[in-house]
Amino acid sequence: MNRSKIVAIITGAISIILAIAYLILVQLLDFRDMKPAPISQIETPAIAIYQSQVDCNSNSYQLPIICNQIY
Repeated sequence: MNRSKIVAIITGAISIILAIAYLILVQLLDFRDMKPAPISQIETPAIAIYQSQVDCNSNSYQLPIICNQIY
């Protein structure tokens, strides 16, 4: 056998092994069917609400604030 034929056989064997491993992995992951996650494992997101008022007539700003004023 020449070298290219050996490389082709090895590459084909690796491809078949990867395909079988993929099918096994998909079967294991699909084992749960379409059952939703238990409620105890779902985290509720934390929500923070912050409201601030800016006096655009004041000349002392602590942050760079853009005030749109209609004259």
